[in-house]
Amino acid sequence: MTISKPAGKHLFLPSALALAVSVQVQAENDLIEEINVWGTQVIASSVKMDVESIELKQADHISDLLRGIPGVDVGGAHSLNQRISIRSMDDKDLRITIDGANQNTYMYHHMGNLQIHADILQSVDIKVGNNSVVDGGLGGTVRFKTKDAKDLLAAGQDFGGRVQASYANNASMGAAVTGYGQLSESVDALVYYNTINRDNYTVGGGKILDADGVEVGNTDGEVRGLEGTLTDLLVKFGWDLSENQRFKIGYEAYKDKGDYSYRPDMGLATDWAISESLGLPLTFDTEFTRDTITLNYDVTLGDSEVSVAAFTNESKLWRDESVNQAIWPEDPALVEGEATNTGFNILAVSPVGSAQTLTYGVDIINYDTAYRTDGSLQSEESAQNLALFIEDRIELGDFSIIPGVRYNSFDIDSTVVDDSFSKVTAALALEYQVSNSLVTSLSTTQLFKGPEIGEVFIGAGLYETANPGIEAEGGLNTELAISFEDEVLGADAFSTGITFFNTRITDYIYDYATPPAEVGGRSWKDNVGTMNLKGFEAYVGYDVGNLTTLLVFSKAQSDLDANEQYASLNGARQDRQRGNPVSLSIDYDLPSINALLHWDVQHLGAVDGDLALDSATLNNEKEGYTVHNMSARWQPETVDGLTVTFGIDNVFDEFYASQSSRTGTSNHPRFGQLYLLDYEPGRNVKLTVGYQF
Repeated sequence: MTISKPAGKHLFLPSALALAVSVQVQAENDLIEEINVWGTQVIASSVKMDVESIELKQADHISDLLRGIPGVDVGGAHSLNQRISIRSMDDKDLRITIDGANQNTYMYHHMGNLQIHADILQSVDIKVGNNSVVDGGLGGTVRFKTKDAKDLLAAGQDFGGRVQASYANNASMGAAVTGYGQLSESVDALVYYNTINRDNYTVGGGKILDADGVEVGNTDGEVRGLEGTLTDLLVKFGWDLSENQRFKIGYEAYKDKGDYSYRPDMGLATDWAISESLGLPLTFDTEFTRDTITLNYDVTLGDSEVSVAAFTNESKLWRDESVNQAIWPEDPALVEGEATNTGFNILAVSPVGSAQTLTYGVDIINYDTAYRTDGSLQSEESAQNLALFIEDRIELGDFSIIPGVRYNSFDIDSTVVDDSFSKVTAALALEYQVSNSLVTSLSTTQLFKGPEIGEVFIGAGLYETANPGIEAEGGLNTELAISFEDEVLGADAFSTGITFFNTRITDYIYDYATPPAEVGGRSWKDNVGTMNLKGFEAYVGYDVGNLTTLLVFSKAQSDLDANEQYASLNGARQDRQRGNPVSLSIDYDLPSINALLHWDVQHLGAVDGDLALDSATLNNEKEGYTVHNMSARWQPETVDGLTVTFGIDNVFDEFYASQSSRTGTSNHPRFGQLYLLDYEPGRNVKLTVGYQF
């Protein structure tokens, strides 16, 4: 199978420019759509990624897909702990959707809020920072789109399928089967099923080390608490009602079950110390499920494009904790948290004349949570978010003005607060097309986010402290972006860009603030001051002949300007702040044998120990690390549709943890010093064989 390589793959697309894609970029997108391979297209406002490079990563954790994008990281190595962060803000401050269905669910502080397997994805669209009234979230948006039949059917093809088998020596194996087809002239369908069996992987260097670099006793290099099975079923139907109308319905059933550690976001050293101290097992029978139903309707009305989506998304986390009753007889045997998101949204784009475009819509999300023990309901909470927005792009020659306004309304019924919050926010972007190769933009966007409902799996508010005076978060995000692309310096495509950002989050809510003496208790949620974030994301791309290179680097610093009541937190940084990551990727195409070679390296500098929110209490320094990955894909001409991908992650067997994961050393009153490091896998040799027909 011959692959067309799109030109200019690294074009910088800041959010303020996203509605003004040049003719050159549109031609690039058309080429990308012709690539009939099983991969995921990743588009980020901080850089444009190569669809082929992404496919080569053989992603079995969402971190494999997104690490390397400037300003973005994924903390966690456990299958239950996929925690996206943007500019050091974690997933609670982002808007995350799959096929339009909201995924923001604060299930459990020891796991991430997103559970998805990368193989099912057709595309990922990431807005690094909030730069438009169209988007919610304090720190940006991540929109995942799953595959459907129209993405996979070649011209003139009525039915097709794909089978895939994968193996990784550290330590998993999986299989996937997909069938798709045109059931009639107007109806198409896709059925996808994927299963992965995971074992406990071995860390880099083969030794579980403590904070002093000494091997932890009774360990052998394996990280216990990872062994389990993940399955993912997707069924989608599409119906072309007419040439300008399409309706889609999708159902996804995601299940992750195994003998998992009690705290999936913490390293084996911590779990081992606690289990030995208490005389309890290291692992617990755990199951997470997510069932999502989506309805999508797209219609063209004259020159206007309208997209409508409705969804329901139910997540459950269940765990058998009956062994705990040997120590705490009154504790429940079975614990379950349930979170349901339902919603409806409309997005419309309408040109007004030849030099003006309106983008407008509505976004409604209902949040309902419930906590059960031994089958009995103990607590439940709910909230609703409503937003109405309109944005106007006005083109004045090479200059564009993009004003927008958004009405936000948030109602919450929780233990912490039972109240309504509303605010009108605005945004303004200025864009100047200096030449065909050079574009600049300046944007500023007001922010809004209501208080979170309680963490579901530890009580859904049952053990929270009431704070009726808590306020919604606000703030301002300001960005300056410059991008350049041309055939210069001997390159077929040379591209470079940089975005500078300054974000202020007012009335910043900290979940573990110390309450006043008259309130009592260990901690509560409260507004502690203004969180300031500033930094930049940059990239340089150089493509010549069959060689494609991309260098990206970023910096994000944060500090809290604390209220007087919380003066002890003044100057605190975000715990997920990283040490100025730099990534380099190189791809080389060998068209004579239908092969593609890939190599990438990511380096992070150390982060000094300093005051940080929700961080390790004794030592929160973060060690720097450098990780290399390599891979190759071969599509033999003699067997049309066959793809063989081989790769080695962490080539040099580095011992490390993502700086967006749990790190550092804390002191516990009962268990003593706990080393929290969430160990990443050591060297991992991967092989994937797929056959598409």
